[in-house]
Amino acid sequence: MARFSILQNVSLILLINLVIIMLTNAIIITTHHPCSAFHASTEISNNLVCDNFTLTLASTDFGLTIHEKPLAVLEPTSITEISELIKVSNSLSTPFTIAARGQAHSVHGQAMAREGIVVNMTHLNGYRHGKGVVIFRDEKDLWNSYADVGGEQVWSDVLNAALEYGLTPLSWTDNLFTSVGGTLVNAGVGGQTFKFGPQIANVYELDVITGKGDLKTCSAEKNSKLFYGVLGGLGQFGIITRARIALGPAYTKASIIFHYIILFAYIVVERLVTGLKYVPTFKYEKDVLYQNFLHSSENPGGFPEGPQSWLDIFVPGSRISDINEGVFKNIIFKQNLTANGIILAFPMNRTKWNDKMSVAIPDEQVFYLVSVLQTVTYDTLKTFDDQKNQILEFCKDSGIGIKQYLPRNKTHEEWIQHFGPKWQNFKDTKNKFDPKRILAPGQGIFN
Repeated sequence: MARFSILQNVSLILLINLVIIMLTNAIIITTHHPCSAFHASTEISNNLVCDNFTLTLASTDFGLTIHEKPLAVLEPTSITEISELIKVSNSLSTPFTIAARGQAHSVHGQAMAREGIVVNMTHLNGYRHGKGVVIFRDEKDLWNSYADVGGEQVWSDVLNAALEYGLTPLSWTDNLFTSVGGTLVNAGVGGQTFKFGPQIANVYELDVITGKGDLKTCSAEKNSKLFYGVLGGLGQFGIITRARIALGPAYTKASIIFHYIILFAYIVVERLVTGLKYVPTFKYEKDVLYQNFLHSSENPGGFPEGPQSWLDIFVPGSRISDINEGVFKNIIFKQNLTANGIILAFPMNRTKWNDKMSVAIPDEQVFYLVSVLQTVTYDTLKTFDDQKNQILEFCKDSGIGIKQYLPRNKTHEEWIQHFGPKWQNFKDTKNKFDPKRILAPGQGIFN
């Protein structure tokens, strides 16, 4: 594997900054070895990788539509290395950006860092020595149990570890192979959100490396501004290295109840069933193992490989009928584009969310997550993305007051509008914990 000593095409600005560090710290540095500037730790420079395969992997994500090549990838063998990497960037007059990458299940390049450094969080698995998930079972009250989980861990491993103790996390996404840190910086929503809230509402404590390189433990009582900011904060304030996740007693079985007249089926067959009636209680019911139920929404191989055209929006409950008429019927159904994909609609209860957290949601008590998730081809990608933009324009023109989940805003003004009354606090939190705008450049909020 090629190391950073063979890195090519380093920007002139970065080279100049590194030479300055060399002179001020008496570091021996060559023009083709810019990361010799990481004088605080030889391990950092040893674990910076820049071979073509690694850089190519770090320049893509699940969506396969955005490609931003970093200068290098850090494969950390300790949390300290990540902290020192961020501190080195802060020491430069022109800092380089840093993006934490877990399973890279983003679809719009959120885990990328063009001409910066990507941190491959999965390499912390070796650092954990098999203890990335530690379960604490409270025998007096199982609802007080919790799991200490590395931010790089995937939710399926958290589930398996908890089930060994008869426990389970309370809230899930529909894909259990996403990383804990990755879902917590967004929100983490799925079929249980209406009852237990999003995953971010089921976190007791975090360890976070801030944009200044400081490792801080935070909770609702300790460093609360950082705690609430990071949860749903799109990676802008820190990198999650540990999360204390709420656990409860696990069911041994779950019932799958499937109504045949459901939202996306209704859209597809509406023309065929005009004038017909159905019995609302007609349903399919099956008992399955709890863990199999949690995996039931996943395709055996996940979504088909290919470009992903996705849109997730939170819709006020009072306007869901407008989405049905204006989006499902008059845009998606009328255009009748062909692709592999699904449409989801989950009800949410606002009382299960904490408004102190960064994530933006509608003001109404009941709102819905509506997701249009499609796997397309490169030839049809623009057509489907244009359709998604048409949906957003319809919502804007109709004054529906949606909020994007996993947002993909393109301008600073759009981000201000997205966060609404939370924007000033969001900006203040950024200034406090990442004043040089180093972290998560792929979100496009401050970079």
